[in-house]
Amino acid sequence: MRVLVVGNGAREDALSWRLASSASCSAVVHAPGNAGTATRGENWAISATDGKALTERAKREGIELAVLGPETAIAAGVGDRLRDAGIPTFGPGRSSGRLESSKVFSKRFMERHGIPTAKARVVRSFDAARQAIEEWEGSCVIKADGLAAGKGVVVAPDAKSAAAVINDWYANNRIPGGGSELLLEECLEGREVSVFALCDGRAMVPFAAACDYKRAGDGDTGPNTGGMGAYSPPAAFPLDYLDVVREQIIAPTLRGLLAEGETYIGVLYCGLMWTASGPYVIEYNARFGDPETQVLIPRINGDFARLLATAAEGAVALDAVTISRDACVGVTIATKDYPRTSAPLRGLAASFDLAPNAVVFWGNSTPKNGLVDAAGGRVLTVTATAPTIAQARAQTYEAVARVGAQIGTSELTYRSDIAAGLA
Repeated sequence: MRVLVVGNGAREDALSWRLASSASCSAVVHAPGNAGTATRGENWAISATDGKALTERAKREGIELAVLGPETAIAAGVGDRLRDAGIPTFGPGRSSGRLESSKVFSKRFMERHGIPTAKARVVRSFDAARQAIEEWEGSCVIKADGLAAGKGVVVAPDAKSAAAVINDWYANNRIPGGGSELLLEECLEGREVSVFALCDGRAMVPFAAACDYKRAGDGDTGPNTGGMGAYSPPAAFPLDYLDVVREQIIAPTLRGLLAEGETYIGVLYCGLMWTASGPYVIEYNARFGDPETQVLIPRINGDFARLLATAAEGAVALDAVTISRDACVGVTIATKDYPRTSAPLRGLAASFDLAPNAVVFWGNSTPKNGLVDAAGGRVLTVTATAPTIAQARAQTYEAVARVGAQIGTSELTYRSDIAAGLA
């Protein structure tokens, strides 16, 4: 089958890499794609949110499966347009995609259907937010309602710090993602884990899991980013953690969606905090995560294209793939001062001399005259697989050093503690 991957980040590069190796995939194309995807198939110069142009080109090109990568495409209704045109699409429509595109909708959905989540207050103005914080005790998680590219969440240690964030956002019209609504949540204590469930409109089953690192600096310091690294499978969780998540999170989520008339097709990312009382939902994402996808994909063997196609057609064939017992660790290489600044880079090396078990996935980038121009921000995700997390980590950082030497720029940075201390 001919497959279209929508998006241009490292997540889409990873999806393209695995799809291209699938027995049922005859060709993979990308819109708009990046320097990595261009090595496997054509990149279309079409925005990931331009549903009309994507659908028209997909029809002309005989696309038999579309895979939506970024949340912006889902929120723009690209999946709805493609499905309306008769193109099987792995990725939810705009309505069910609100589980990610609106933090307020998502919180209310969880409350309606008894899904464990942090207690929260919704505020819609500066005055309401200020009053709520005056009455707040302890730390506070402040979330912008809309899509904010992973930068719409601030964990404030106390009410005074929370008030400063709220004052800045409202007074300077700087609420990430726009809008005026905020979610003020209690701060849960525990360990974070991301569980991915495959959905075909009727069934929703846990598929795989990973742990990511969101802070910019070592030791979980600095501002929140879109993700500076990840590893899979998760370490030191209960042996039956996926069964617990299936029962307490995934099953009631599916029941809630069906009860509200929503047809969800795609992957549902459940960002969880594992507390002393079990898992609580921190957030839903309506797509594969980034950088979690980059450490999940190398562990998947088999016909990944068939897996996604059968889900898109309403009867997911879980036997299409297997997941390796090996571990995978990924480290994000970003421009200095990310996420505060994202200066573009030009003339980067296009390929890297690495061990066979190491793979590099490009972020937003463009091939040019045998080199690569990168938009800045998260430039690359470097990964390696090995029998244990510790071995995968060592080999990943060896690959990071090789990539750094070949790129030869002082304008890049990365965390040195991804998956540190794990067996």
